[in-house]
Amino acid sequence: MSERIVVREYARLTTSPLQKNTLDEAQISESAFDWLCDLAARFRSSGAALLQMNGRRWLRLDSYVGVLESPCGQIIEILPKHHQIDACEESARALLCKLIASALDSSSRTTTEAGLQIYKTSLSEWVMRQFLLAFDHLLKRGLRFDYLRIEEEQPFLHGQLDVVRQMRQPPGRQHLFNIRHDVFLPDRPENRLLQSALKLVCQSAQDAENWRLAHELGGMLMEMPESRDFAQDFRLWRNDRLMAHYQPLKAWCELILYQHMPKAVSGAFRGISMLFAMEKLFEGYVEQQLRKVLPKGASLRSQAREKYLCQQDQEKIFQLRPDLMLQLDDRPIILDTKWKLLDAGDRAHNYGLSQSDFYQLFAYGHKYLNGQGRLILLYPSYEKFNKDTVISDFNFNENLNLSVLPFDLEDEKSAASLIDRLMTGKSIGRH
Repeated sequence: MSERIVVREYARLTTSPLQKNTLDEAQISESAFDWLCDLAARFRSSGAALLQMNGRRWLRLDSYVGVLESPCGQIIEILPKHHQIDACEESARALLCKLIASALDSSSRTTTEAGLQIYKTSLSEWVMRQFLLAFDHLLKRGLRFDYLRIEEEQPFLHGQLDVVRQMRQPPGRQHLFNIRHDVFLPDRPENRLLQSALKLVCQSAQDAENWRLAHELGGMLMEMPESRDFAQDFRLWRNDRLMAHYQPLKAWCELILYQHMPKAVSGAFRGISMLFAMEKLFEGYVEQQLRKVLPKGASLRSQAREKYLCQQDQEKIFQLRPDLMLQLDDRPIILDTKWKLLDAGDRAHNYGLSQSDFYQLFAYGHKYLNGQGRLILLYPSYEKFNKDTVISDFNFNENLNLSVLPFDLEDEKSAASLIDRLMTGKSIGRH
């Protein structure tokens, strides 16, 4: 079965026949089902939950998004669940692409009208498209070459004679010269990695435009060697001023070659598979948007680590790491992001809020704010929780307040609105 299945977070997958595949339920092949079970076991061994068994022939996905391709060719695309009413596949894919581009710090140059059309195909094709566009732009600016030292034995003199090795020539080979010389070649770690990523794209691309551009670029670089050790070449990737025009490509190259991503799945089979934790994508996007609108004198830190919950025998235990710490007009404000859909009208069930999250924010407030100040919990905005359906503030004491706020992923002004409300110093929720 080579059909592409499109679902979203927490969807159920089965091998049993269904009347129709939806974003919340879909049928997959037997071999893909078994492969997912093996993959989930590997995730569990590393402390992550990819999916849960729901009966003998059902699997329920967790909060990972991205695309998976099984060895049998079954493609499963997992989109974010940011809406419940009138869920649209294209808008969910567009949102995911925006969040991934934000996580990779992709420049706005790639967000063109032509690039937006890729949202209608698949996530993997969009990733390959971004890589190809960035690679094409790099080639127009020119590849970086480097001098490579060559030591060889030739019947003629070229470059520098290696006198020591020449004096040790055995009888019968004294007519050959041991020489050293430098050759100006594109054989450097960055180019080798790009060639390896391009070769994988050439093998995997299904979109006609991606296939054409990939093979066009491949024809221009036929003699460039591939990387034999991805990890080593990534360590040797230079970030100096002369290599600045290579930086937009590094993140896409890492993604395609399965390196340094939150969760990436690689294998010997064809295709590109990648998974991302939605919590991390949401947190990274919020941080990036806030940094764009910070007023003068304000600062934003991510993952502060200087405080601990307690200590024992003078040893600190249980490190506290809030997602974001905002310093605004000499007032520290702690912001924590949670990827979960709340219901502002469900007061009976505490709007879907988690008691453990409140314990966590309570500890942040006392350790980082000394029990005085403002705490913010940010959740994604959607039909049942948005700027028009605000949840009242929560008070830990007279001086320590917690606000639960929506963050609109589709409104570029959401971060600016949040900063404006915080600068007024007024209570955010209704009372």
